[in-house]
Amino acid sequence: MLISLYLWVPLVLFVCGVLVFSSKRKHLLLTLLSLEFIVLGLFLVLFLYLNALNYELFFSMVFLTFTVCEGALGLSILVSMIRTHGNDYFQTFSVLQC
Repeated sequence: MLISLYLWVPLVLFVCGVLVFSSKRKHLLLTLLSLEFIVLGLFLVLFLYLNALNYELFFSMVFLTFTVCEGALGLSILVSMIRTHGNDYFQTFSVLQC
């Protein structure tokens, strides 16, 4: 029963993250949070897979490093968008202003 739970939790995390990512496209912050939720599900899958095969968890640390870099880049884009436009709506952001 416990092994079955380990297999379903990452799948549910990934599917919920994809559903939120595809349905909440108005705000950049909600999009970034759903992407981080998807990455958390992928990290859990990676950790359980490497742990089940008794491999070293060095690759999971590399994955976490890239995840932190991706999160910092997303937050910097969010801050620059809020400073220039005043909010994080995609509707007020125009391509012609670039």
